Amino acid sequence: MTSTMASFLNAVRPNGNGTTHNRLTVPAPAKMNKAFSASSTFLATTSLLGKVAVVTGSSRGIGAAIAKCLGEHGANVVVNYVNDIEAANDVVQAILSQGKGGAIAFGRIDILVLNSGIMGSKTLAELDEPFFTSHFDTNVRAPLFMAKAVAPLLPSPVTPNALVYLATKGAIEQISRVLAKDLGARGITVNTISPGPVDTPLFREGKPQSIIDSIAKQNPSRRLGEPDDIAPIVGFLASQAGQWINGQNIRVNGGFVV
Repeated sequence: MTSTMASFLNAVRPNGNGTTHNRLTVPAPAKMNKAFSASSTFLATTSLLGKVAVVTGSSRGIGAAIAKCLGEHGANVVVNYVNDIEAANDVVQAILSQGKGGAIAFGRIDILVLNSGIMGSKTLAELDEPFFTSHFDTNVRAPLFMAKAVAPLLPSPVTPNALVYLATKGAIEQISRVLAKDLGARGITVNTISPGPVDTPLFREGKPQSIIDSIAKQNPSRRLGEPDDIAPIVGFLASQAGQWINGQNIRVNGGFVV
């Protein structure tokens, strides 16, 4: 395995929490599984021969099924796991049983399946920082930096975007929905507002005027939002008139997104 691939796989998550990250490389089978060979048309359109696939969390469950399926379609599969070497080996043997071959070192990535994840359950009162951090490290931070590690191996250039910002806002929206149910019995409402492009110093930061003008023209009103367009919605939701609105995301963007 090349050093590039090794560092890429080790970028899934830091090992400071006592876990280890390992991977097993499995070559493509010498022949496709019979289940996929009945139709030559289907075989041609679903063939992954020569492709290199990395599947995180693939020692069991959905990840194991995905790894096996990709192997059946002809892909070279990297089985990524945390600690369960025996389960990972079972997946490897299942893939190898489809054809002959040995370990292969790959210098590129064609398919990345971000399957790893954890799921715990605590009440708001029980929630603590380690529980929060472990979930965001595994379910958000790890996939993000895994994707970052893969980016240099992709042929197309990647342009700047608001990926991290959007991820944080998406997390807040989901958290708000859970809190709405958790706190609703106490008469507390929890909602979020998605204002779209609003003419503020933060929005203008780092953008040339030409870009700002272009964004404004995309709105049916041909303008950016103003802070005063947003504030009344907050006032309404916080008032008695908004008591029956709970767990919702309110889009306030003048039709920028419909």
